[in-house]
Amino acid sequence: MSTSLLSRLGITHPLVQAPMAGATSPALVAAVSNAAALGSLGAGYLSPQAILDHAAQIRARTGRPWSINLFVLPDDFAPDPAQVERARARLDALMAREGLAVRTTLPAQWAPRYTDQFAALCEARPAAASFTFGLPTAAQMGELKRRGIAVIGTATTVAEARAWAAHGADAVCVQGAEAGGHRGSFLPGADAAMVGLFALLPTVVRALGPGVPVIAAGGIMDGHGMRAAQALGAAASQLGTAFLACPECTIAEPWKRDLPGADDERITLIRSFSGRTARGLRNRFVEAMEPFADELPPYPILNALTAPLRRAAAEAGRGDLISEWCGQAASLVRPLPAAELVATLVDEYRA
Repeated sequence: MSTSLLSRLGITHPLVQAPMAGATSPALVAAVSNAAALGSLGAGYLSPQAILDHAAQIRARTGRPWSINLFVLPDDFAPDPAQVERARARLDALMAREGLAVRTTLPAQWAPRYTDQFAALCEARPAAASFTFGLPTAAQMGELKRRGIAVIGTATTVAEARAWAAHGADAVCVQGAEAGGHRGSFLPGADAAMVGLFALLPTVVRALGPGVPVIAAGGIMDGHGMRAAQALGAAASQLGTAFLACPECTIAEPWKRDLPGADDERITLIRSFSGRTARGLRNRFVEAMEPFADELPPYPILNALTAPLRRAAAEAGRGDLISEWCGQAASLVRPLPAAELVATLVDEYRA
């Protein structure tokens, strides 16, 4: 199964760099792919033109396979105006208390239109496309297959993995509870399941059988973890937090500095930055806003409202006010260039 998946993706090593939206630069994607793993562009926040521009930059840096990830969302949103205004008042008050001049504004659109992003993905024609938060339509799956693009679905439960397999996915990425960033859940009740990777992985492998390769994600920080995932049936491992300290990664410097000292108890589930459950560091913003998380608008409304605040906080060097996404064991990050990190991971995996 592992050999089949690697051959399909055109890579040598059973390693996928996680498609972290807002953190993956063309330089990072290309460096990982040039190292014979699978680099992935997190395009969930990008406009269609930006997707095409990033794709062109990746192709200028590598001739090897790479992937694009999209968030499967509705094209339009109709938020509760009163809820939005209450959230703006809370966020603006917090920024005032913290001495930042930035305030919330109503964006032109709450998120890029998914169908337009999908069209750009098809035009960019990467070797693989991965999807989070839901399933593409049957017609979209057909379009991907016609273009020879391998489809990787994100699942957080056995039921979601089965849904992806039935939908025709070429592989399923199993996201354990330890994974950093947003939960990929899309079926009712899945977001509350929070199953650890090494409990979830073998149950998904058994449920899907040998026909659908499984990629393991969540808390894997070194080659030893990759080998352990393989022992439980994974055809490859997807690592995200491990790449956050790479110089090619575009996250804010305060965020990078906070990762090596990230105690286990500080890494928690958070809803108050984006309106959707995600794993990251508990910081000053989280402590102030998380008690009101249930009153705040859902994703992507809240994510759009906090975006300018997060940008201003990053520019001011205030890591305690930005969404410092990371998975468990984040303190094991290594500040290495991406190609060197891939080589190190592969050496550990082979040892």
